[in-house]
Amino acid sequence: MTGPLANLPRLTGTRSARASSWDRTGGNDDRLTIAPGATAVLAEIDEPGVVRHVWSTIACGERDHLRKIVLRMFWDGEAKPSVEVPIGDFFGIGHARTRNFSSLPLQMSPEDGKAFNCWFPMPFDTARIEVESQCAHEDVLLYYYVDYELVDEPDPALARFHAQWRRENPTDGISDAGLSNDEYSFGGENTDGAGNYVILEAAGEGHYVGCNLNIQNLRETGLNNFNWYGEGDDMIFVDGEEFPPSLHGTGTEDYFNTAWCPTQEYNAPYHGLVLPGEQNWWGKVSYYRFHIEDPVRFRESIRVTIEHGHANRRSDDYSSTAYWYQAEPHAPFPALPAVAERLPRPDEPTP
Repeated sequence: MTGPLANLPRLTGTRSARASSWDRTGGNDDRLTIAPGATAVLAEIDEPGVVRHVWSTIACGERDHLRKIVLRMFWDGEAKPSVEVPIGDFFGIGHARTRNFSSLPLQMSPEDGKAFNCWFPMPFDTARIEVESQCAHEDVLLYYYVDYELVDEPDPALARFHAQWRRENPTDGISDAGLSNDEYSFGGENTDGAGNYVILEAAGEGHYVGCNLNIQNLRETGLNNFNWYGEGDDMIFVDGEEFPPSLHGTGTEDYFNTAWCPTQEYNAPYHGLVLPGEQNWWGKVSYYRFHIEDPVRFRESIRVTIEHGHANRRSDDYSSTAYWYQAEPHAPFPALPAVAERLPRPDEPTP
């Protein structure tokens, strides 16, 4: 039997369990109340298993709270987390926004994308999942499920799930003064990839399974000047290789499986453009690309990068969440930026 439902009849000998925010008094207050600066443990599991599904929804009166609340996951008693991401970005969209979209591993569902779902399988010997509120004033009301299976014997071939958030605001581009729009948008060369935006750097053995990438177009050119933020090639360097990398792409929209400077909202199981920007590609953009059928394997290291405009000429706000599996231990993550450095830029009127 083959197909996505083929294994449903198969007996596995595992046991299903759940951690959730249900009201232990028997009432209807089925949520956690997390004060500013506090950390709440969502699940602490002391026997081997696999997280199969995470659902959450959040109420908080503080602006941009989806960038101020941090989700962390620790496997097998590790001191440093394997997942450390602002909670909104983890579930697929940046800019502290929500929007209805449906991919295979991540979804935001009605109402208005405020129901968050994750189906990435997450094996563990032991697990700890927690949320920290870095809000300044308002409580966070958090509803959640963590659905998991317990196993008698862990599978040593199963790697651990990781997710990491990064931002460059703005990217290090060049001035367009004295250049025609074509020269600025399409000129120049990139012969080493050194200035690319970095989505992920990891060491060890594993496989990269995708990312979301969020861009805010910052170039004030006016509506009559072609202001496409893309043209940046994806470049994925595996196991310490030099330029050119084994995986070299042809443009930002191409890596995200779209085409021709897209302006249309779209979502599919493995790729999507959830926030397409505004007129002339102005404003906030959010893509995702999941390597579910085509994971990028590495034995020693991986460096996932993308140009910010052709030859890294553009200076826009870039942020991303990378998802990957690897054998532990993992390399130390870059320090998560402080709240002020994570906040989205305000929406600006179209120039």
